[in-house]
Amino acid sequence: MKPSIFKYEGHNYLGPFLIISSLFFMWGFAHGILEILNPHFQESFHISKTMSALTQAAVYGAYFLMALPAGWITQKWGYRRGVITGLVLFGVGALMFIPGSRINNFYFFVLSLFVIGCGLTCLETSANPYATVLGHPDKAESRINLSQSLNGIGWIVGPLVGGQLLFTGVSIAIPYAIVGIFVLFVAFLLCRITLPDPRRAHEADTKEKTKEVPMHTLAFGFGMLTLFLYVAAQTGVNSFFINYAEESIHIEKETASMFLAFGGMGLFFVGRLAGSVLMNFIRPKWVLLACALLTCVATFVVVAFSGTISLVAFFALYLGESIMFPTIFSLALRDAGTQTKLASSLLVMTVVGGAVAPLLMGYIADSTGCMAKAFLIPLGCYAVIGSYAVTRQR
Repeated sequence: MKPSIFKYEGHNYLGPFLIISSLFFMWGFAHGILEILNPHFQESFHISKTMSALTQAAVYGAYFLMALPAGWITQKWGYRRGVITGLVLFGVGALMFIPGSRINNFYFFVLSLFVIGCGLTCLETSANPYATVLGHPDKAESRINLSQSLNGIGWIVGPLVGGQLLFTGVSIAIPYAIVGIFVLFVAFLLCRITLPDPRRAHEADTKEKTKEVPMHTLAFGFGMLTLFLYVAAQTGVNSFFINYAEESIHIEKETASMFLAFGGMGLFFVGRLAGSVLMNFIRPKWVLLACALLTCVATFVVVAFSGTISLVAFFALYLGESIMFPTIFSLALRDAGTQTKLASSLLVMTVVGGAVAPLLMGYIADSTGCMAKAFLIPLGCYAVIGSYAVTRQR
């Protein structure tokens, strides 16, 4: 008999899974609209591509600084309070865009994004591992990919809303104010309900602590490196898609944001849904390897060619990226033994890769005058991801 995806040891975790999965949309939206801010700030403040990449550096740098405190919150007070802390910080950072639009200072916006990043760190530190434990352990990769599908919808809506508003002259404060109010409302609702902790419930039932399982340090370390490089690649691609589209595909910013939302992020969403199904029949490491090969080929086309073929390659690239983060995250957690919450904090710290790649890619584009050459950075990252899939034992 095949294990149920949401049932384990007599408990049904479907309800808590649905509540937590709804949060994945929120940070998907936050990351999606972030990619529109780069070209918007370049135009509004007349800054270089390298300088505009500080928007990504602020958000993803917050992941590095906040991951261990977020893990401590989750370890001490549980998943629910970790999620609530993240939502409050997220909401405050979003509402800071209201005075920011009046001050109209680039660095104040960077500060606001840093606060949002701190909130997203708490959310991901709590919600990602929580999704993996809400059911049978053998279905962890399938479950987290299913949750991350809603994250993919947020990635679609973010560029769509951001592109339609920011590139048509609407104040940047409006979408962030709406998100901030909504997020704080959700935080209030979560304060009124209780979410189960499967591991603590199991300990209470057995009246003894779960047997300690040691961490496989080298394998977990390789997983951390791989996740760092994936986030670096994904953020770099997203940050400069619109710049690349203007330069090499010769389309306008607003049109490029539509392609990013419906084409790139649409396939990103489809890929996560398909991946969650495929992993019920195919080992996750093989699905990850196939996606890594697809992204390597697609990124090479982006670097070497231009025009319509490059646009098609970008769509293939987003399809290949779709399952990477949740799959690498879950595979790495398998090497963490019983140190799941500490391991989750360490893995979330690797999201700082998103602060590094945009700066490097922006520098390459500014210094060479060629946006396409900058995509050699994500190409190298995808190659390492493929090697991680090959060397996995499970």
